[in-house]
Order: sequence, then C-alpha cells, then structure tokens
Amino acid sequence: MKPDARETVFGEVTAQLHEATKAKKCWPCGCLHQSLQTIERAVPSTERSPELASVLKAATASLLPFQYECLGCQVCYPALAVNAVAQVSGDTSLDICPTDAVEVRAGWPPLPGNYTVLRYHAPVAVCTLTDDALRSTLSQHLGPAAAVVGTLHTENLGIERLIRNVLANPYIRFLVVCGTDSRQAIGHLPGQSLVALARYGLDERSRIQEAHGKRPVIRNVDRAAVEHFRRTVDVIDLIGTSDIATIQSTVQECSDRNPGPSEPFVSAEVVSPVAGYIPRRMIPDPAGYLVVYVDHHRGCLLLEHYQNTGLLDGVIQGHTAPEVYTPAIESKWISRLDHAAYLGRELARAEHAFLTGEPFVQDAAPERADDSIPTQGKDAAPCSGCPT
Repeated sequence: MKPDARETVFGEVTAQLHEATKAKKCWPCGCLHQSLQTIERAVPSTERSPELASVLKAATASLLPFQYECLGCQVCYPALAVNAVAQVSGDTSLDICPTDAVEVRAGWPPLPGNYTVLRYHAPVAVCTLTDDALRSTLSQHLGPAAAVVGTLHTENLGIERLIRNVLANPYIRFLVVCGTDSRQAIGHLPGQSLVALARYGLDERSRIQEAHGKRPVIRNVDRAAVEHFRRTVDVIDLIGTSDIATIQSTVQECSDRNPGPSEPFVSAEVVSPVAGYIPRRMIPDPAGYLVVYVDHHRGCLLLEHYQNTGLLDGVIQGHTAPEVYTPAIESKWISRLDHAAYLGRELARAEHAFLTGEPFVQDAAPERADDSIPTQGKDAAPCSGCPT
C-alpha cells in the first residue's frame, strides 16, 4: 500500500477509535477490548502515527471490566477500525465479530426457566445445576461460543424442560454441565441424571438408566425427542466444577470442534399456555360458607362455618393454616375445588398476619359479575360460598 493511502487508512482507524473512546457503551464491550488487542498486534509501535499511538492509549485508558461480547450496534466503531487495519496489513483473518449480534429470538427458548439467553447461533449451552450465582457470573463472562446459561433442579421435569429448550435451537451441539449438584440427601441429583441420560438413555419404562435421582422418569418428552437430543448434543460432565476459567476453556474447546447445526427436530406435540381468567359469576358451595379471621388477643386463627341459611354450625381454632383446613376438609365443610382453593389462599394470608401482627381482612371472592359481598364476622368477609 502506498504511503499516502496508508496514512489515510490510519486516519480512519484513529477516527473510529476516537469515537469508540467517547461512547460509554463501548468501554465494557468485548468489541473494543478485542479490537485494541488486535490493532496493537497488527500495527507495531514503530509503525504507528503519533495520532494513532495517542488514541490507542486513550482508548485503552477508557476500558472498563468486560461485561458483554456484542450489543449488535448498527455502527460499531471498533469493528470499523479493525476493518481499516486489515486493509493496511493485508490480513483478512482479523475478525473480532465471530458471531451474530446478541439475539433473544421470539419463541426461543420456548419454555420459561431460570436462564440467561446470550445468542441464538452459538453452539454451546451451559447448565450450572443448582448454582444460580454461578449462572449469573457466567452470563457475564462467557464468550461468543455460548448460547444460553441456566440452572437445573430436578431430574424429571427439569430435564424435560431443558431438552425441549435445547432441541428448539439446532445450533446447540454441546451442553456443559457444571456447578453443584443437589445433595444426596435431597435425592434429585439432576446433574448425574442428565449425564446418565446422555450416556445410557431410557429403559422401557421411560426411566433414565443408571440415574441415581429419586424419580428420574421422563414422561412429557417422547422417546424420539430424547434420542435426537442424545444423538445431536454432546453432554460434557463438569459436575462439581465452579472455576470460571475451566468452564470458559471447556466452552471454547467445544466451539472449536463445532460440527455446525443439526437437523432440526420437529415434534407434533405442542403445548400452548392458556390465558388465566376469573369466573364471571359466583357458584355457592352447597356445603355452606366460611369466615376466616385472626384473633391476635387469644393468639390463634379461627375458621367459622355457616350453613347457607346463615346458621353458624362450627368453629375451628389453630395456629397454622394446615391445622385449620385439615379438620375443615375432614368435616366436609367444602365440596367445591374453587372454594377449597380460595380457602387455602385466605388461610395463608391469615397465617402471615398472625405471625407478623399485621391486620387481616378476608378478601371477597374474585368473581367479576358481582364481588360486592357484604362484610361479616370479625374483620372478615365471607368466602364465595355465602349466599348472595
């Protein structure tokens, strides 16, 4: 490259790095961190113009601790600077953006959970088992090879949810399992069960072979999905490891041998959430209605049962919600499930008030058509079984 052209390119590099130095979002970004390292390697100090040397020093001084790999900025000053350096050096391998911009795709992961999505096209998922602090830390430190990092607490429903979310992204070809597994006394051992699933599969009863968890049975994911997961996702056993550097190194090693996206798994089984709702009208319980209140003076919870004629025919006294609802159920004071659910909610609120000393007023039933139920009893509104 001619000297004049070289100076023009260095001027472009200087200008872009100057803009990056002014942009606060660049300071903790991996793009700027990696760009400065790349430029310093590609352009020896003896070949730098005074302006370039000065802006490199200023940009380096502006750096904050690494927080994220890439924000997908429409104009990325560090990337433009490296592109210009590549023109000078002739090295087309200078690439600081090996992945697409961080992307949380609509519909992926399809099921909610305790995870952090990093990028869709990355090949490695990381499971920190029961260690949520490790999940939080890794989400800030894993590089462009990581797609998602999350926890896992159970050897059945948890593993089922993990399989569904992983299979929904064909780019994921590795699953690194790290962090602390649940204690043997708890009996779940989701990490050991997950590794066993990858190695040995399911028996004829859909139980994970060689799994030590208490109930390692896969009921809600069909066998074809499990086998596709075992065939396309390499599960790496780092159970018990919480060292960030070790996990980072393993994730990078997986990425280095990434075979590319697998054939997508298509399942006919789709479970869509149903929108919650409140009933439009109250249906009285034939067994009668109930009044809950807290007697702070006597130090107890009270549950009064009334016939639908308004006649009081029973009182239960206790100190906890189960002490109260257990005899109520045995006495057949409740015959409808919606009334049982309502009573459980109100007794939980009453128990909290009893323990904290806060006032308690029983809520009226949540029907939308007519929730103007008159207050009865001692600081209480009757449950939805009362006649209107």
